[in-house]
Amino acid sequence: MIHDEKYYVEVTKNEISVKKLYDFCVTEGTGAVDIFIGTVRDHFDGKKVESIDYHGYPEMAEKILLNILKKAFGYWPVNRVAIQHRLGWLQIKEPSVIIVVSSAHRAEAFSACRYIIEEIKKDLPVWKKEHFHDGQVAWKSDEPPE
Repeated sequence: MIHDEKYYVEVTKNEISVKKLYDFCVTEGTGAVDIFIGTVRDHFDGKKVESIDYHGYPEMAEKILLNILKKAFGYWPVNRVAIQHRLGWLQIKEPSVIIVVSSAHRAEAFSACRYIIEEIKKDLPVWKKEHFHDGQVAWKSDEPPE
C-alpha cells in the first residue's frame, strides 16, 4: 500500500472496499465524487466465464498506479484519488478494481476517473486468467513471467 494525504493505492488479495476509499476521498472541499467499480462478468468472447484469477506483482503494480494517478493530479484539479486492485481468485460480480476521485466539480472527477481506468487497462502489470464453464482456461493477455 502507498498513501499520503492526497492519494491511496493498494493492490491486494484481500476484499476491496468502496466505503473505505470513499471515506478517504471526501474532504470539506469536495463537491463531486466519481466512483468506478470494475466487476467480474459472466462472459468473454462468446464464452461463459465461471471465475477469474488475477496475477500480479503488488509492489510494481502499486508504483505504476501511483504514476498514473499523479498524472491525473497534473491534468485536473482533483482533491484526492484512491485505487484498490484485487489479485487472486474472484467470482462473478465481485469487484476487481475500485477507483474513487474527488474534486470540487463533477467534470474534473469524471475526467480524471475515466483517464485512470483507461491507463490502468493499458499499463498495469496485472494478468487475468479466465476460467470458462466448459473447463477451458485462457489468459486475457500474455501469461505472466515465471
